[in-house]
Amino acid sequence: MSETVNKDITEKELKALPGMLMLILITAGELVSGLLAFGFLLGFIESESYVLMTVIFFAVFIILFFAYFGLKIVRPNEAMVFTLFGKYHGTIKKSGFYFINPFATAFNSSRKMITTAQGANVFVGPKAVSLKVSTLDNQKQKVNDILGNPIIIGAVVIWKVVDPTKAVFAVENYQNYLSIQCDSTIRNIARLYPYDDMDDKDGIDEKTLRGSSQEIAERMTKELQSRVDEAGLEILEVRITHLSYAEEIAAAMLQRQQAVAIIAARRKIVEGAVSMVEMAIEQLNEKEVVVLDDERKAQMVSNLMVVLCGNKEAQPIVNSGSIY
Repeated sequence: MSETVNKDITEKELKALPGMLMLILITAGELVSGLLAFGFLLGFIESESYVLMTVIFFAVFIILFFAYFGLKIVRPNEAMVFTLFGKYHGTIKKSGFYFINPFATAFNSSRKMITTAQGANVFVGPKAVSLKVSTLDNQKQKVNDILGNPIIIGAVVIWKVVDPTKAVFAVENYQNYLSIQCDSTIRNIARLYPYDDMDDKDGIDEKTLRGSSQEIAERMTKELQSRVDEAGLEILEVRITHLSYAEEIAAAMLQRQQAVAIIAARRKIVEGAVSMVEMAIEQLNEKEVVVLDDERKAQMVSNLMVVLCGNKEAQPIVNSGSIY
């Protein structure tokens, strides 16, 4: 199905002739015209107008020679977009050996122009548009998350060309276009989330760059796809490959993470110590091992909490007298 690229260009499949058949016919025509031309020129074939016949068959020989330029090979997972005298001629997406108008040229906007040592400008790169799955390794870039913290983020984009006509005519260079749109998308999405949830809020499921990387990568994929639709590209996947704090705040954020971990660990220790002290007092009362008043219970709780929550081992003290 053809798709409108712009007001002037609509994608169309180029009706090409079989290349092998045309190669045989052109070669046969070259041999015949060449032999006849030399036959009339050397007098092997007698004719009153041998000069005219020689010129005609030489002209046919030269025309057939230029016909070889119409033979094109399209490899698997490649497409060729052709222009004829500056106008869009058609697109071949199927692999094979074809013959087209010799004056038609393959056009690929991703080819690079370089200047040779002699000062001439030449284009380098393949004329065919690759339809293979490709990988764009986006460079690491520094952005600010939603809290204003500078972070370093990098991503890999898995993509392919699905509409070669759009790719070469809708944008100047579809590979550079994809790279720029990828940078912009990563920056826009990264600014909407915090790097990490430092507050450790219970009951609040807040997405973060570190904890929800898969969901954020899927959002990047959708936004990037909407940006490159006009270039005939399909985004298969976006993966976050690097995520870290910037160097200027990395040390401070590491200390903050350590502090959060220490607080969480202390909370667990205190909760366990309280339950152990409560269990000890209940069992002493139930078995009537010793009867303690409120003051002694408070002292016992204090001593047990110190022992259970302390970082160092407690030093036992033996009391040989009365506890009162």
